[in-house]
Amino acid sequence: MSRECQHEYLKVVKIAGYSGRICEFEFVMYLIKNAVALEKILIDPRHQIVNGTPLASAEFKKEQTSRLHAKRQLEAEVPPTIDEEPDIHFKYIEAAAKTGQIEEVEHVTRESNFYNPEKTKNFLMEAKLPDARPLINVCDRFGFVPDLTHYLYSNNMLRYIEGYVQKVNPGNAPLVVGQLLDDECPEDFIKGLILSVRSLLLVVSQLYFIASWFLNRLCLLTEFLEHLVSEGSRDVHVHNALEHFLTTNPYYDSRVVGKYCEKCDPTLAVVAYRQGQCDEELINVTNKNSLFKLQARYVVERMDTDLWAKVLNPDNVYRRQLIDQVVSTALPESKSPEQVSAAVKAFMTADLPHELIELLEKIVLQNSAFSGNFNLQNLLILTAIKADPSRVMDYIYRLDNFDGPSVGEVAAVNVLLDNIRSIEQAVEFAFRVEEDAVWSQVGKAQLREGLVSDAIESFICANDATQFLDVIRASEDANVYHDLVRYLLMVRQKAKEPKVDSELIYAYAKIDRLSDIEEFILMPNVAKLQNVGDRLYDEALYEAAKIIFAFISNWAKLAVTLVKLKQFQGAVDAARKANSSKTWKEICFACVDAEEFRLAQICGLNIIIQVDDLEEVSEYYQNRGCFNELISLMESGLGLEHAHMGIFTELGVLYARYRPEKLMEHIKLFSTRLNIPKLIRACDEQQHWKELNYLYIQYDEFNPGGLAKWLGSWSQSACPRLNWVCSPVQVRVPAL
Repeated sequence: MSRECQHEYLKVVKIAGYSGRICEFEFVMYLIKNAVALEKILIDPRHQIVNGTPLASAEFKKEQTSRLHAKRQLEAEVPPTIDEEPDIHFKYIEAAAKTGQIEEVEHVTRESNFYNPEKTKNFLMEAKLPDARPLINVCDRFGFVPDLTHYLYSNNMLRYIEGYVQKVNPGNAPLVVGQLLDDECPEDFIKGLILSVRSLLLVVSQLYFIASWFLNRLCLLTEFLEHLVSEGSRDVHVHNALEHFLTTNPYYDSRVVGKYCEKCDPTLAVVAYRQGQCDEELINVTNKNSLFKLQARYVVERMDTDLWAKVLNPDNVYRRQLIDQVVSTALPESKSPEQVSAAVKAFMTADLPHELIELLEKIVLQNSAFSGNFNLQNLLILTAIKADPSRVMDYIYRLDNFDGPSVGEVAAVNVLLDNIRSIEQAVEFAFRVEEDAVWSQVGKAQLREGLVSDAIESFICANDATQFLDVIRASEDANVYHDLVRYLLMVRQKAKEPKVDSELIYAYAKIDRLSDIEEFILMPNVAKLQNVGDRLYDEALYEAAKIIFAFISNWAKLAVTLVKLKQFQGAVDAARKANSSKTWKEICFACVDAEEFRLAQICGLNIIIQVDDLEEVSEYYQNRGCFNELISLMESGLGLEHAHMGIFTELGVLYARYRPEKLMEHIKLFSTRLNIPKLIRACDEQQHWKELNYLYIQYDEFNPGGLAKWLGSWSQSACPRLNWVCSPVQVRVPAL
C-alpha cells in the first residue's frame, strides 16, 4: 500500500484488540494522514468476548494495560475532534462490573466523559453493586441526585447517603433531604443528616422550596437553620425557610413565604405579610379566611392613611366586620396615642360619625389608657351633638375632663345652623367666642351652601386641616384658587399629604404664580410631580408644566411642552437628552409644521437612521409639499455613520419624482447600496427609461413582458447582454 495513496471514501474505522504495538500505532497514523474523508476512528483495546463469555481476571488486567498504553500513545497524536464511542465506554463499565473490578468501574464513571449517563445509571442500579461509589459518581455528575437518594434509601445504604452529603457534594443536601421526605424517611435520621452537614453546606438556595413542599414538617430544619442564622448568614433563601422566625427576622421575602403559608396556615401568612408590610396581600388573606381581628390589629398598627381609606371604603363588603374588630379589640388593646389618633382621623375622613361614636365610647367610657383624654372626650361629645344628640346629656354626666364652655358653644352654633338656619348669625357668634370648634362647624355649613371663600376663611380661623379634600373639590368647582392657596399653606403646616402639595402647585399654576412653583419644588415636599406635570400639560398650562418637567428631568415631556410654547430650539435640546424615536418624531413634525426646517433636519437625522421610521418621515414631508427640504434631509443622511440602504433608496425615489436630473448620477454612485426592486418601480412609474435600463442591468433581472416600453432607449452595450438573458422569441414578441 503506497504511503501517498489518498482514501477519499473511508469515513469510519474500528480497530479491535488494539494493544499499542508499533505496527498498530503506525497504521492509525497512516489512516489519520491519508483518509481525507475520515470522520471517526474507534479504538477498542478489548479482546473480543466470544458468545458473551466474561473475561478472566488475568485477561482483564492485560486489557486494562493495553488500554492505558493506547491512551498514552495516541492522545498526543490524534486530532482533538476524534472522539471515543460511548457504547464502548458503557461496555467497558459493564464488563468491569460483571468481573468484580469495582475500582475500575469507579475510576471510569468518575473520569470518562463519553458514556451514556442514563444508560449507565440504570445498569448500575440493576447490578446492585455492593459499593455504591460508581453510582454516586454518575448521579452526582449528571444530576440524578433524587434517583440516587431513593435507590440508596430503598436498599438500606444509609451510610452512603451520609457520605455523599458530608464528603462528596454538601451543596446537594437540600435535594437529598427533599427526596428523603418524599420517601417518608424517619425524622431522626433526616435531622441528624442536616445537623451533620451544617458547617459544610455550600448552596442553600433550594432550602425554602423544600420547606414550601413540606411546611408541616419544617421543624426538622429548625436546629440547622438556627445555627446558620447564629453564624450570621444573610442568604434570603435560608430565612425564607424559617417558619419559627417569621416574626423576628428581617431577611426573608415576605411575599414568597406568605404565599405558600396561605395554603397550610393563613395565620402564618398574616405574620409574614405583616413583617414585610404587604398590605394588599394581608387584606386579601384575612378577608378570605375571616381573620378580621388580625386585620384590624394590623391596620391600627400601620397608621397608614391610604390603608385606612381602603378598608373603610363603602365598596368594601367586609367593612362592618373590620369596624367591629377595631372597636372591640384592636384600639382598646392599643397603648399608642398615635395609633388612636390615626384611627379617629380615619373614621372622621370616611364620614362615619355613628361608628366614630362607638369607637370613642369604647376608648373613653371604658377603663382604657385614654379614658381621661381631654381631646377625645371633647370629640365624643361634639360628634354626638352632630350625629346623635340624644346621647349628649349622658356623656356630659359621665365624663369629667371635657371643655364645657367649648362644648356649649359648639352646641349653640349647631342650633343656629341646624335649627334657625342662619349662617350670618353663626358667623357673628363664632367671632364672639373665637373657638376653633365653632369656626369649624361654621366652615362646614358654608361649604355645604357653596360659600367656598367664606368657608375657607372659617377653616383658617379654626386651624382645621381635616377638610382639605372637600375644600379642594369645592374650590376647583368655584374657581377660587387664590383662597385655596391660603388654605393649603395652612394645611401643609399640620400634615404632610401628597394630595395637598400637588394641589398647591396646581393652584399656583392656575393663578400664574410661576415663581412660587419654582420656590416650592426646591423645598422639601411630597407632591407627585410627574402627575402634576401631566395634569398641567393636559390643561394647557404649559409654562408651569415646563418648570415641573425640567425639574424632574423628564426630557421627553419637556420637549413636547416647549413645542407648545413655540420654543423649538429648546425642544430640540430636550429631545436630544430624551433620545427616543417617539420624541424626535414629535419635535421634527412640529418643526416642519412651523417651517423650522433647520431644526426639523436635526431631528430628522436622528429618525431616519431607524429603518422603520424612515418612510413615516418621508410621507410627512411630502404630504406637506416640503420636497426640497426632504431631499436635503436625505442627502445629509448619506453621510451618517450608520446610514443604511433605506436612506440611499428613498433619496433615489425622491430624485425620480422631484429631481430627475440627479437620478442617474445617484444610481451610478450608489448602485450597490440601493434596494433596486423598489427603485425600479419608482423609475417605471415616472417613465425614466434610461435609468430603468441601467438598474435592470445592475440587478441582472430583465422583464421581457415590459421591454417594449423602453427598448428604444437602451444603449448598444446592453443589447448583447439582453441576448444572454432572453431568448429571441422573448425579445421579438413584445416588440411586434
